[in-house]
Amino acid sequence: MIDPRLLRTDPDNLKRAQTARGESPELIDQLVEADEDRRAAIAHFEALRAHQKELGRDVAKASPETRADLLIQAKELADEVKLAEAGTAVAEERFNELMLLLPNPVPPDVPIGGEDDFVITETIGTPRDFAAEGFTPRDHLELGELLGAIDMERGTKVSGSRFYVLTGVGALLEFALTQYAVARAVEWGYNPMIVPALVKPAAMEGTGFLGQAAQDVYYLPADDLYLVGTSEVALAAYHSDEILDADTLPRRYMGYSPCFRREAGSYGKDTRGIFRVHWFDKVEMFVYCRPEDADAEHHRILDFEKEFIASLGIPFQVLDVAAGDLGLSAARKFDCYGWVPSQGRYREITSTSNCTEFQARRLGIRARFDDGVRPVATINGTACAIPRMIIMILENHQNADGTVTVPKVLRPYLGGRDKLTGAL
Repeated sequence: MIDPRLLRTDPDNLKRAQTARGESPELIDQLVEADEDRRAAIAHFEALRAHQKELGRDVAKASPETRADLLIQAKELADEVKLAEAGTAVAEERFNELMLLLPNPVPPDVPIGGEDDFVITETIGTPRDFAAEGFTPRDHLELGELLGAIDMERGTKVSGSRFYVLTGVGALLEFALTQYAVARAVEWGYNPMIVPALVKPAAMEGTGFLGQAAQDVYYLPADDLYLVGTSEVALAAYHSDEILDADTLPRRYMGYSPCFRREAGSYGKDTRGIFRVHWFDKVEMFVYCRPEDADAEHHRILDFEKEFIASLGIPFQVLDVAAGDLGLSAARKFDCYGWVPSQGRYREITSTSNCTEFQARRLGIRARFDDGVRPVATINGTACAIPRMIIMILENHQNADGTVTVPKVLRPYLGGRDKLTGAL
């Protein structure tokens, strides 16, 4: 949610941001009108209430001769106040409904366009030349089956399509990645947390996942709870409706949870293997900070992601995501895409978003600053999305015989083994 004052002071910039996202700028005109109606309704109600209080004092002081007429006036005025109060509620509801539709305004330097209009800002590492090594790289599923690490057939039998089972060294690799990600995040100053994977509607709406992303969310109607698609939701709602001490900012958290996504609209895409699945585990970073520090914290998370990926020996690119592909809450987003040898292209493995004050306003998260109480900023970023990182390790570190060389940083978490061979 934006600061409503921007509708009155800078509507043209909001229209520019809408256009950059590929959204209709007419929403801004509707919001300006709704804001004017809302403020007019409030002013009318407050004027009537003031008159009602004044009349009440007159009744109390009136003589018996004039009190009867004043009581009649008071009754008529009470009816007007009720109508005005109802009108104010309607105007407020209309305004709030429109505000929930408005995405976070993007800065002017965010790339314009949609999913394919990103800007590559860095390419780090060089993909292996498997042809020069004398063999054709296998894809992660073939490798996973050879190693007894991934069982798609039984995952589908148990739960349906886009589900899987990690077995043997596959399960050990998940545990190793999780421990490594947690250890590194703690080194970077993130407080570890294990958060619920089920959250209330207010948490989902507050983080912006019941807008454009609603079709991807699993809902349990009997409990009125949602399964999260990322622990960002629980981490953001953790301080909802609180006033924080500004001296405690930034607050950096790292959350671990299972994540659930319908993958609506992805029919026929990435149906092989574990790249696009309905359930996966993820380590997520989240920051509450002063709004003026949000950009620096955003780049700090990106630096962590880059360092983490590079430490695993995975070639990757950093993308500045275009405005039309940001989602509702993000004002800016950087993705890291890792190299997938079997596909001969880079694919998304991490993401970090600067949500400025947008989520904090929706969730009622503020801090007591020197100049008063006002919203904080929130930033989120992937430390490690387990299945996709497993894909990257299997494919980029595979050997001709089907074994996989373990990145050095993971060996302490795998009992010192330097290769995945399928044997425990």
